[in-house]
Amino acid sequence: MNFAKHWAATLDDYVIDLAWSPDGSILAVASAAGGITLYDATTGAVKHTLAGHADGANALAWMPGGTGLPTRDSSEPTGQETRATLLATGGQDGCVRFWDAVTGAQTAETKLGNAWVEQLCWSAAGDAATSPRSDRAEVGAAPGQLLFAAAGKKLVALHADGSITHTFPDAPKTISALAPAPSSVLRPLSSVVASACFGHVVVWDTASFTAVKEFPYSNAILALTWSPDGRWLVAGCHDNSVHLWVPAEDLELHMSGYETKLAELSFSQDSKWLATGGGRDACVWDCAGAGPEGREPLLLPQTARTTAVAFQNRHSLLATGDADGTFTLWAPTRKNPMVAEVKMPAAATKFAWRADDALLAVGTTKGAVYVFKTE
Repeated sequence: MNFAKHWAATLDDYVIDLAWSPDGSILAVASAAGGITLYDATTGAVKHTLAGHADGANALAWMPGGTGLPTRDSSEPTGQETRATLLATGGQDGCVRFWDAVTGAQTAETKLGNAWVEQLCWSAAGDAATSPRSDRAEVGAAPGQLLFAAAGKKLVALHADGSITHTFPDAPKTISALAPAPSSVLRPLSSVVASACFGHVVVWDTASFTAVKEFPYSNAILALTWSPDGRWLVAGCHDNSVHLWVPAEDLELHMSGYETKLAELSFSQDSKWLATGGGRDACVWDCAGAGPEGREPLLLPQTARTTAVAFQNRHSLLATGDADGTFTLWAPTRKNPMVAEVKMPAAATKFAWRADDALLAVGTTKGAVYVFKTE
C-alpha cells in the first residue's frame, strides 16, 4: 500500500469538525472560530467559504444521499444542472444552519435558544415523522431523513427545510453526545438515535419519538457510538472508563482503569474491534461474542496522549493521533501492526476517512488540514 500526502490547507483556528460529502467530492471543515470551508477532494481548491457561525462553530453533518432539487452551478456549462448536497452546521449562536454545497448558499436557519448547538446527526425516520407537506416539497428534502440537533438540555428533530417536527422533553443535564444506530436495532422497520448526558443514555425511536430504552450511568459521558452491526452501544466516559450496552440483549459491560477521561471511540467495519483513547497507548478491544470484558486489549504505543482514533469504513486500517502531533496507521491484526507514521506540527483533532477509504482527512489543533491518499 502506498500512503502519501495529497493536499493540505490552513484555517484560522482549531479544526473542530470535518466530514466528507456523501459522494466524496467535497470535504467540509469547521473552524472553531466559526467559519465553514468546502474543499474540492481532488485538488484541495476552496469551492466555497461559508459564513458559518459568528460566535464559533461546533459541529457539521452532511445529509445522507444529500440530494435536493436541481440547482444551477456557475462552474458548469450553461444549462447544465447538478443535484444539491445539503450540509447542516451547529454553532455557539444557538443556531442550526443548512447549506447548499453546490452554490454555497444558506437554505435555512433554525434558532434553538441561547445554548450552543454542539451535537448533530442525521437519521432515517418513519412515515409519521416525514409525511410530505406542500410547502416542504419545494425544498427538495430527501424523504426519510431527519436532523437531530442538541443544544444544552434540548433535543429536536428537524426537516431539511429547517422546520422542527418534534421537540423532546428536556434532558436532566446538557446533552453531550448523539449517535444514530446504523440499522434497525430494537424494533423492526424503525430507526433509533441515542442521546447521552450526565447520568444516563436514552435510545429514541425516530418514528414515534418515544424512548424505547434508558440506561443509567453515574457519571458524565463524553462520546457515544454504535457498532456497525448495531449490536453494541458504547460510551466514552469522564471517569476514565468505557461502558458498553447491548440494548437488544439487556447486557452491559464496563472497562475502567484508563489514564485519562475518554472521548475517542471507533469500531472496525466488521464490528469485531473497538479502538479507544484514554491514555498514551491506543487500545483495541475484541468485541466478538461475549465482548471485551475480561480480555486483554491490543496496545498500540504512542509518544503522548491519544487525541483521535478512526477505523476505515470498508477495510481494516486504523488511524490514531497523539498530543505530540504524530499520527499512525495500523493494521491491528498483523504481527507487526504499524503501517505508516506521519509527524505533524500539531496534534490531530479528528480523522475522517472518505467512504471508499481512498482518502483520509486529518484536522489539527493549529488549524492545518491534511488529506492523505491510500493506494
